[in-house]
Amino acid sequence: MVGLGYVLLGAALMLALVVIRERWAGFAAQRPEDYAKGTQQFDLREHLSGAIRCEGVIYGPLGRVASRFSGDFVASWQGNRGIMREHFEYDSGNSQDREWRLDLGNDGSIRAEADDLVGPGEGQQMGSAARLSYRIRLPKEAGGHVLSVTDWMYLAPGGVVVNRSQFRKFGITVAELVAVMRRVEA
Repeated sequence: MVGLGYVLLGAALMLALVVIRERWAGFAAQRPEDYAKGTQQFDLREHLSGAIRCEGVIYGPLGRVASRFSGDFVASWQGNRGIMREHFEYDSGNSQDREWRLDLGNDGSIRAEADDLVGPGEGQQMGSAARLSYRIRLPKEAGGHVLSVTDWMYLAPGGVVVNRSQFRKFGITVAELVAVMRRVEA
């Protein structure tokens, strides 16, 4: 019986360490303020405007690539209000069309809407990065689940935007997306 107590104690300690790592040292621990300093300033209106090409991968819950995709976007802005239309092609042969409706506050805040979101998304752009959090309903062919999503977009040299997103269900990471977006010159 004493041995079982040590096993349970060890399991509880490991779980606590995983939670601590995720909360204070992992992806979820990032804050917009972490990117406030620096010479590059990420402005969605500038860096996500016009024709944009996107390529990326989606990792499944075990960390292996589950899907590859490419996308063509067109983003337009009128002041602090923007529309981004996205067309994705997946390696499975499936395609998807989405539209984001974005509102930027003068303080860098972001409010986002899309037809597959459950409520509005909220975020912040600061320095060389932007964060957006929202809940998304997956298409029926992908299970129709509602997932909590955190998107981080980082401005890289040459105006390239690197997007890293985590998708969670009941607090457990079930997928991760990594993509690059580049403006297409006319």
